Amino acid sequence: MLDKITSLTNPKVKELVKLREAAQRKKSGVIVVEGYREIERAIEAKVNFKEFYICKYFVKTLAQKETLKKIMALNVPIYETSSEVYEKISYGDRNEGLMAIAQPKYSSFFDLPSKDDLFILVIEQVEKPGNLGAILRTADGVGVDGIIVCDAKTDIYNPNVIRSSLGTIFSTKVVVSSVAPTFDFLKSKGVKICATSPDADFIYSKADLKAPVAIVVGSEQEGLSRFWLSKADLKVRIPMRGKADSLNVSTSTAILLYEALRQSSS
Repeated sequence: MLDKITSLTNPKVKELVKLREAAQRKKSGVIVVEGYREIERAIEAKVNFKEFYICKYFVKTLAQKETLKKIMALNVPIYETSSEVYEKISYGDRNEGLMAIAQPKYSSFFDLPSKDDLFILVIEQVEKPGNLGAILRTADGVGVDGIIVCDAKTDIYNPNVIRSSLGTIFSTKVVVSSVAPTFDFLKSKGVKICATSPDADFIYSKADLKAPVAIVVGSEQEGLSRFWLSKADLKVRIPMRGKADSLNVSTSTAILLYEALRQSSS
């Protein structure tokens, strides 16, 4: 028998709404994972779940129902909500009726693999959760060995990051650090550092991006810091023929990562 929540004034509803704020998530030491794909990947990554909230009214597809079966098999408290309550606690407008409260899982440099052909993505000061999530999804797609988020301007477990990454934040090693320790780590592993800049001489497709390599990308507003531009082994640009001088950071990162993958696979 599942505990049921049907009142919008239930204390748990108020707590869940507060978890939309990064400060409250940090204070509570938890993250919000919503959606069947995201929860599936969190289960695969053996994330420590605290509790689940489900609304059977929104669980309609076969895939959602399969995820619900897996949730029910876990020894974790489950609360069944009314549709009104779920709409209140849901983050955004993609109601799938499946939400988890879990403990965040952080990686360190020691968790990254020790290999001669390391393929690393470094993300510096990206502000928008949607962009960060999209980048994580692409990084998972090309099979990077690790992602290092430098001087983060957004919570890597922001619900929008989890959602836009389709849960791939759980399937890839993500390290949060600052620039100096990141540089030291890369140099200690003999990794070539490739910085992105619209002012670079090399077009990305003409540069040697074969592993071991770290692709370093910056924020759309500021670009890369002087630190990376001065320390990089090479700097590359994506040619622009229109009025805009740069692409969305998630788009440019995808271009560079897949070029690096192509070169290392050929």
